Amino acid sequence: MIRAALLFISVAAAPAGAYTLTNRPVVEPGPGRSFTVPYSERSGVSWFWCAAADHARRNLGAARSDRIWRLSEPPRRGGEGIRFSLSPEGAVGTTGLVMLGPDDGAVSVAHGLAICAAIRGFED
Repeated sequence: MIRAALLFISVAAAPAGAYTLTNRPVVEPGPGRSFTVPYSERSGVSWFWCAAADHARRNLGAARSDRIWRLSEPPRRGGEGIRFSLSPEGAVGTTGLVMLGPDDGAVSVAHGLAICAAIRGFED
């Protein structure tokens, strides 16, 4: 009962135009095609990318081949969210993830969704 009440309060307190993802963060829209994934108790850098890809695909209609750029300079301080965009304008040039190839500050939506699958695999 308390958990349901807290979920209701967090959704009710969301800013106008915010979008609650399946993995529970409330994504805050920004100018253009940018948005912020706010801090949550499960906010490792991989989790942020999963949330960004989920939002881009479900709410912004991004294709799996579209890219998501990080706009917030790493490292993220404790309690801070990360700002992302579907446009490279203002990108910081690094994802904050460990990358096997070049890191230009972006991953594809498909890559972000694969991170979600990996996270869920570790949680099960």
